[in-house]
Amino acid sequence: MSKTLGFALGAGGSRGVAHIGFLKAMEEAGIKAQFVTGCSMGAIVGACYCAGVSADEMKDTVLSLSLTDIATVNLTPFRKNGLMRLTKGRNMLAGLMGEPQFSELEIPFACVATDLIDGKTVCLDEGSVVDAAIASSSIPGAIVPAKFGKYEMLCDGCILERVPTKELKKMGAEVIVAVDVLGDLAQNRDPSGSLMNTLLRVIDVMDTKNTMNKRRARMRYVDLFLEPDLGEMDQYSLKNMGFAYEKGYDLGVEYADKIKELIK
Repeated sequence: MSKTLGFALGAGGSRGVAHIGFLKAMEEAGIKAQFVTGCSMGAIVGACYCAGVSADEMKDTVLSLSLTDIATVNLTPFRKNGLMRLTKGRNMLAGLMGEPQFSELEIPFACVATDLIDGKTVCLDEGSVVDAAIASSSIPGAIVPAKFGKYEMLCDGCILERVPTKELKKMGAEVIVAVDVLGDLAQNRDPSGSLMNTLLRVIDVMDTKNTMNKRRARMRYVDLFLEPDLGEMDQYSLKNMGFAYEKGYDLGVEYADKIKELIK
């Protein structure tokens, strides 16, 4: 009897399209996860996967997107705590996967967000899957914080938990494969140009340091920690998403046999 497999899909903006390529390679290899967790873009891809959306469907949808397809400018950004809203993005996601509750998914799924009131990571695994994925993806400052269930202000989970492996273990996965598409964001990069660039750069640096510390602590139960080679691709730009897909696919092809060995 094979061991249960879990995928932890990390945050990554447009770099997160690599997750779709990785899952396509898993489909071709006949490998299917029994549990999935996600953060930010990893939450969106993971939610679709667990709802039965194929990698090809995700790819076709994502590669045709522009910023105006997923976000609208907020006319009162200071009062609403964000420059943009993801109303269009939510509608697009619902059109792709429907309006499932977590309990209705084909594969058990959970995603993480950051509670700005309590300053803690929260694991979302009940209620609307679409709303949870959007909450997990709401970049602070850029996107209006989300309300979800009892939580009044949720934002991007990557602030505290870029790759949610701990949550995957709690769900019961015996073999944990983590996919981190961001790598070391603390490397040299000029954040000048706008206030938003500076804010996003601060988040990137904090996220990287926090992730690297947690990665060292959790490697004892993560069976495979994978990183696609995305070079200096900007996660905040919608350019080169096809490149990210191909790199994710290559990663999946490279490690498919290794994953099969782990779950024997």
